[in-house]
Amino acid sequence: MPPFESSSFQNEWPVLLECASPQPDAQKLCALVQAANGPRLLELAEEHGVLGQLAARLGKLDRDSILRETQRALLDGQRAQNFVTLRMTAELFRVLDQFASVGIGALVVKGPVLAVRAYGDPAMRSYGDLDLLVHPRDIRRATELMMAAGYHAAVPLAAIEAGKIPGQYLFSRADSKLLVELHNDFTLRYFPRRLPLERWFERQAYVQLDSREVPALSVEDELVLICVHGAKHLWERLMWIADVAALVSRQANLDWERAAFSAKEVGAGRMLRVGLGLSAALLKLRLPDYVLEKVKSDKVTAKLTGQILNWLPAAGYAPPGLFERAAFRLRMHGDLLFAPAYFLRLMLSPTEEDWAAGAEENQRSFLEALRRPFRLARKYGRGGKS
Repeated sequence: MPPFESSSFQNEWPVLLECASPQPDAQKLCALVQAANGPRLLELAEEHGVLGQLAARLGKLDRDSILRETQRALLDGQRAQNFVTLRMTAELFRVLDQFASVGIGALVVKGPVLAVRAYGDPAMRSYGDLDLLVHPRDIRRATELMMAAGYHAAVPLAAIEAGKIPGQYLFSRADSKLLVELHNDFTLRYFPRRLPLERWFERQAYVQLDSREVPALSVEDELVLICVHGAKHLWERLMWIADVAALVSRQANLDWERAAFSAKEVGAGRMLRVGLGLSAALLKLRLPDYVLEKVKSDKVTAKLTGQILNWLPAAGYAPPGLFERAAFRLRMHGDLLFAPAYFLRLMLSPTEEDWAAGAEENQRSFLEALRRPFRLARKYGRGGKS
């Protein structure tokens, strides 16, 4: 999708918001659809990652109110997503079984587990990779297992042995589009504080996925994680807000005190409040009164929410500038004393993109750290989606 102005999709954006809401108004949605352009609506939904929600909501409307071409495209998209979901779920089971066979503990985050928890259907949410949380001590063994299973490791063993920390340990297969990402408390660097990995494993839960239970985060820890993930990406896609709204709305026994404690552990209280505030403002998420009061009482959260609403509809094609992005990161941290240190860590902690080619073992870390700000300036100084 090329860059566009908000006015060019003013009829389609309200449709997406209604479809992504946990409590959609069918009568209102029917009227909104009548004014929308079918191809434009599908294009915008794909950019925002909410084709599944769009298909589910429109599928319940009177068929005469939806263009036939739009119906056909949504049906084709659902079939394709169902096929991808089945294939990725089968691969997830294989990877978990391989890890378990050698005693590697893993928790499934986001992806199919989040889709089941938030929407009740693993195919409802689109995702392109499988994310697993593992202990740092198990990364090398896990990498060897993945390579033996036919995966290409984006982070070579030499880099792991040298103690280099990537953004994620990415694995891909040449014979398919399957991607697997391994994470730990070092790779998840967008958490203001290092996450308490052992306690997250202790609080783990199990989620029923295709008649099998898979290990996952507790619901409260998952909520914090997806809010940090949304903040990492500046909430530029509606799917991340929809995930928060759907996850919260389907959890009858969500422990709000535990969620607040989990956020406090990693310094992500404001990130959690922003995620909840966006969900309430845009998607009509109903929050307990005392939770909503905490969200509204944070004036910085309200200001950040307003900023996000300005760039959100463009799905990353009208991103904030480099300096606005930097200021956003500082405010999002929520602690004036430690926010600058958090920002500098993000700015200067090199990932695999900053490593010199062929120098996984010997490249000096301070040179990599110096290279990173310049790469980020090139990446985010262009304007528009990269």
